[in-house]
Amino acid sequence: MESNGYQSGFGNEFASEALPGTLPPGRNSPQRVAHGLYAEQINGTAFTAPRHQNRRSWMYRIRPAAMHGRFEPYAGLQGAKPRLHNDFGDGPVTPDQLRWSPQPMPAEATDFVDGLVTMAGNGSPAAASGIGVHVYAANRDMQGRWFYDADGELLIVPQQGRLHIETELGVLDVAPQEIVVVPRGIRFRVALPDGEARGYVCENFGAFLRLPDLGPIGSNGLANPRDFLTPNAAYEDVEGDFELVAKFQGHLWRAAIGHSPLDVVAWHGNHAPYKYDLRLFNTIGSISYDHPDPSIFLVLTSPTDSPGVGNLDFVIFGPRALVAQDTFRPPWFHRNVASEFMGLVHGAYDAKAEGFAPGGCSLHNCMTGHGPDAATFEKASAADTSRPDYIRDTMAFMFESRAVIRPTAQALDAAHRQRDYQACWAGLQKHFAPPA
Repeated sequence: MESNGYQSGFGNEFASEALPGTLPPGRNSPQRVAHGLYAEQINGTAFTAPRHQNRRSWMYRIRPAAMHGRFEPYAGLQGAKPRLHNDFGDGPVTPDQLRWSPQPMPAEATDFVDGLVTMAGNGSPAAASGIGVHVYAANRDMQGRWFYDADGELLIVPQQGRLHIETELGVLDVAPQEIVVVPRGIRFRVALPDGEARGYVCENFGAFLRLPDLGPIGSNGLANPRDFLTPNAAYEDVEGDFELVAKFQGHLWRAAIGHSPLDVVAWHGNHAPYKYDLRLFNTIGSISYDHPDPSIFLVLTSPTDSPGVGNLDFVIFGPRALVAQDTFRPPWFHRNVASEFMGLVHGAYDAKAEGFAPGGCSLHNCMTGHGPDAATFEKASAADTSRPDYIRDTMAFMFESRAVIRPTAQALDAAHRQRDYQACWAGLQKHFAPPA
């Protein structure tokens, strides 16, 4: 199953057919579909959602999605308990700053599904609110198995190694410094062109991700709709002894399936996977004074009922020029009502001198103080701000949520957790010198 190109635009009503004459003219479900196919609709939102918010796609496929065996609990890799879940606990949550080194590559053959490890989260799919934050490390293609998430849409951020993602609606090839979003319920398989891969996943239980409004920025800037790419139809007609893995209400399930579910010959709609190159982001920044709030770097948002408050905000910190004069240019010391899970895809992050490596991550929860480490503070305090500072060769990101992001037990117990993270601020000196 190979890529057949892309369609551009965000949230469009797309249409694509791998065989000419498959899409039915004038109606969604004719009495007989061309080529002996079945018509099937997938709905990502309620039927009665406002038209501009409604997400659904019609598929014309070889077999309906209902054809598979009985689901049973998924035992995990070689019988080990799956590390992908939504068990964020209900006990105390530490207000400490937390940071992890990169997730180690697995020692045994591990595909994308088995390589997913839940780090933190809040809310639940049952409440239709909140997020799950996961990392993945894999060294094997998904073979004879497919996966779908009934709990939320998946925002995948590769950090090392390309992903070849074959979905019901087509193929997406994604490299580090790109992202891909797989909508709720869409079945897919992941191959690893480079042999191994590592990255981050945010599982969104709330309102689907969308582009933020630009307000006074105007009609251009940040992520532009034309740069989002959705796949053209591509299908495979394969039979065999296969497996379908599902995530449903925080748990993994498996069912036998006798054919590839990637058998959609044509489709139209807007409940579809898409990818975006983060390097195309049009950064807006201060050209006078002060470092802007991270909201100015917002790529995608999952809104809540409270205007301007996100269930999930996906923010990036890529290459940019810092020109504000007489200003502390890195992010200042701060405490937020929102909680922040941060990762580094490439290069170095300008607010941390060391310890925050590509593939690593950090968690700063509600009202927990954080900011530049001691070395970064001293360097920025002495910098010549009459000249621009060009931040090059970097790509950091943040999953931000209005609710506390609760770390999982397996994340807190992980061997690669940096238990001395707070030491990065220990070197900050007292400079207070009141007049005599």
